[in-house]
Amino acid sequence: MTTSVLSDLKIRCSQAIAAAFGTAYDNYDPAVAPSKDAKFGDYQCNAALGLTKKLKQKPQDVAAQIIANLQVDDIFEPPTIAGAGFINLKLKLSYIETQLAKMQKSDRLAIAKVDKPDRVIVDFSSPNIAKEMHVGHLRSTIIGDSIARILEFQGHEVLRLNHVGDWGTQFGMLITYLREVYPDALTKADAIAIGDLVELYRAAKKRFDEDAEFKETSRAAVVELQAGGAEAKLAWQLLCEQSRREFQKIYDTLNIQLEERGESFYNAFLADVVTDLRETGLLQEDQGALCVFLEGFSNKDGQPLPLIIQKTDGGYNYATTDLAALRYRINEDKATRIIYVTDIGQAGHFAQVFQVAKRANWIPETVQTTHVPFGLVMGEDGKKFKTRSGDTIALKSLLEEAVVRARTDIETRNPDASDEFKQDVAEAVGLGAVKYADLSQNRTSNYIFSFDKMLALQGNTAPYMLYAYVRVQGIGRKGEIDFASLDAAIHLTQDPEIVLAKHLLQFAEAIDAVAEELFPNRLCQYLFELSQKFNQFFEQCPVLQAEESERISRLSLCDITAKTLKLGLSLLGIRVLERM
Repeated sequence: MTTSVLSDLKIRCSQAIAAAFGTAYDNYDPAVAPSKDAKFGDYQCNAALGLTKKLKQKPQDVAAQIIANLQVDDIFEPPTIAGAGFINLKLKLSYIETQLAKMQKSDRLAIAKVDKPDRVIVDFSSPNIAKEMHVGHLRSTIIGDSIARILEFQGHEVLRLNHVGDWGTQFGMLITYLREVYPDALTKADAIAIGDLVELYRAAKKRFDEDAEFKETSRAAVVELQAGGAEAKLAWQLLCEQSRREFQKIYDTLNIQLEERGESFYNAFLADVVTDLRETGLLQEDQGALCVFLEGFSNKDGQPLPLIIQKTDGGYNYATTDLAALRYRINEDKATRIIYVTDIGQAGHFAQVFQVAKRANWIPETVQTTHVPFGLVMGEDGKKFKTRSGDTIALKSLLEEAVVRARTDIETRNPDASDEFKQDVAEAVGLGAVKYADLSQNRTSNYIFSFDKMLALQGNTAPYMLYAYVRVQGIGRKGEIDFASLDAAIHLTQDPEIVLAKHLLQFAEAIDAVAEELFPNRLCQYLFELSQKFNQFFEQCPVLQAEESERISRLSLCDITAKTLKLGLSLLGIRVLERM
């Protein structure tokens, strides 16, 4: 097993800098990156430019000293210096061929697991009880799952948490309303459909906003629930269980694993948050509420903004729950990296929660907390994606439509196939297209949801990737090739072969980049470029018709490409097909 060429080269360049200029330059940033122009080689080390001022030497002289101490002859041709001290490195063809042979024989494509695994928590999806999952939950669910898959592949221990909204005022409101209009729903399982429950929730919310007496009764019901009242607790459990089953149908459809740990789980730890913040001296009373005044956040009058920890009526806020959850994840779950995947509108909230936790010394230096924000899903009209009547689109309906549209396309292209085949392809293509369309975007941007674009066979889409994989399987069937038995040396002679081969070696780099920066579109872009380079290779280099030695080598190149596509798509939560 090997590490990526990029990470290996960074280490070697760092060592060369320290060897050339002394221990004062241990861990100096080597400024190593893939070359943007192939004529300069495959990688560049640009450290000489930054070192020039420190060392008071010409950048070319600095670069020459780095090269004199750089041990890379097992991987690269002799390094060269260009321009203002840029060190250019070109991979040896023999090294590329050796690495490809290792990739072909490995289920992991010869990618090593990390030496020191982290205990990672990925907090994602997080729907609310008594509400249907809607298109707004799509991004958190898909992005969080992909991040978890990539970190798991690297060898980290990942806890996938679903922080569902299963506590608070909405339950008092709903229980109060159901006591009036549908009491059976509070005592009998499955007495009401989830769609009806959503409508009843809306009606309850309307009453709550307009009727002061109903609002007061609802708040009393919350107190009853928090105190463990038997009737209120049973009603709460039934409502949660019903929603949970509906959520699970979505997760099963999308092949997503999650461990539910809702807001209610942390209820017993909320008072400790208040006590401990008081002991640190951070807690202040403001108009009857207990708050922490934030640094760097101000209200419209320019005064420091308070984060309310306990309300005047003794109740707690989302921030209190998130602080309790953060403490639990650090102290009990022993997490060393905690990742929150929510919409960009919560960026300020998490910045405030993290600030309070750090000022209270609850986050050790060994623990990294990260908010992973994402933008909105927009309709083709450029507005927030909704139904014609203005309602938020149910996620279940959206996924069903994706499969139906994919099925229509299959019926047109392959009308004689069996129903079972058509449905299997429709589900893989439809659901894969929805996932890939989301993940291929820079997550911080809004993106336009278009079935036509995401289901297209051309462009940066799931069907384009799936078709590239299917193409290799077709080569195998046509030539009656058992890819598993291929065991010949790989020899690269033509430019399209070499371009494809070098890109295959960069797969580990793409995975490392996503694991560090948490942008799954980096992996999507890699796979798109891989599919393009494979198609160019296939069009310009005969495979089945080639001479025997070239034929086996090129079949091996096809096989490694297919394995890379399959593994890469699986890290995005997308399954491949043998035929389309």
